[in-house]
Amino acid sequence: MKKFDIPGHFRSGSISRIKDWQKIRDPRKQDFAPTILDFGALHILLPRHFGFCYGVENAIEISYQALRDNPGKRIFLLSQMIHNPHVNEDLEAKGIGFIMDTEGNQLIPWTDLHAGDIVIIPAFGTTIEIETLLRNMGVDIEKYNTTCPFVEKVWKRSAEIGHKGYSVVIHGKHKHEETRATFSHGAQHAPSVIIRDMTEAQLLAEYMLGNKPGADFATDFKGKYSNGFDPYLHLKHIGVVNQTTMLASETQEISDFLKSVIREKYGDNWKQHFADTRDTLCYATNDNQESTRKVLDFDADLAIVIGGFNSSNTAQLVTILESRMPTYFIQGVDDLINQQSIRHGKYGRATTDISQDWLPAKSPLKIVLTSGASCPDSEVEAVLDRIIGFFPNSKEIEKVIGDLVEK
Repeated sequence: MKKFDIPGHFRSGSISRIKDWQKIRDPRKQDFAPTILDFGALHILLPRHFGFCYGVENAIEISYQALRDNPGKRIFLLSQMIHNPHVNEDLEAKGIGFIMDTEGNQLIPWTDLHAGDIVIIPAFGTTIEIETLLRNMGVDIEKYNTTCPFVEKVWKRSAEIGHKGYSVVIHGKHKHEETRATFSHGAQHAPSVIIRDMTEAQLLAEYMLGNKPGADFATDFKGKYSNGFDPYLHLKHIGVVNQTTMLASETQEISDFLKSVIREKYGDNWKQHFADTRDTLCYATNDNQESTRKVLDFDADLAIVIGGFNSSNTAQLVTILESRMPTYFIQGVDDLINQQSIRHGKYGRATTDISQDWLPAKSPLKIVLTSGASCPDSEVEAVLDRIIGFFPNSKEIEKVIGDLVEK
């Protein structure tokens, strides 16, 4: 795996030491059991995989390289490079401007850009329409394009099945940057439609089976289908791809369901109507989610998940954990107000809540601590240090990690 050059203030000596030990102990990623840090009255359960993924580190490296390469030039990101407030605030403080917000609303008019400006494509990628607009303005969009290779893999697979006559069903949030980009690229090659969840998959199935009038489709899937999409024609041959930050298990469930609908309708000929697209699932999403599920096999009292409140992949980790234990979705160490109070939020919501008495009076208290793919390890370390501080008789973190890696 490539080593990326990212700013040191996003790194963590403690977390890196644990991750390096995990790689040595389990190089083939066959053991998804969490690492348990025993501080005495406090036990911290760290999932096998969490934090920065390949695509995020690649985007960070390229963005900071753009700053070093272009002193004195105007540098812009199309939107948030990744969904983490600390990383984006750091880039903004260094002079990078944001052209759009995360939902595509314009913050800087296109007319304010010039051919000599540097524009960075974020890890989510962007639409064909925006690529064309920037090229026509004379802006180089290739040199600092940070689109995640696993997002591009979804685009390539969409094109492949489109060229074979399949329509593209995208499992994703239709306002998310990545989904908008995937939809745009997919629609260049095939009729495309976006579905959010199993409920919308079941609704789509009603059209596949001819149980709903085609006239209703425009209302049921408003803003989620390509021009000229005819549900009675374009749902005869389909393939399912996904926004890479969705629950991989949900994508698989939706794919399996739509496959069963195809089999019901076409019988023995179903394979001619359904494309195999399992290879579009992101390895990092799978690893993080499977590691989080594995934590559920262990006894824990609560969970803390760190990431931006607009981070889809982080929200999926919250969904997994909150099914079994109290789970607090925080953006950083400042949300741990004190031993009595914690500030936390929900995906896509601007407001936060403050919960009291969030630390149960129990010894040892077992806390799951994890983070999304766009959260720096330095933030995980800061949160870990703050939690340890709530337990004054805890063992020193250096000794706990030392004892662990020297076993």
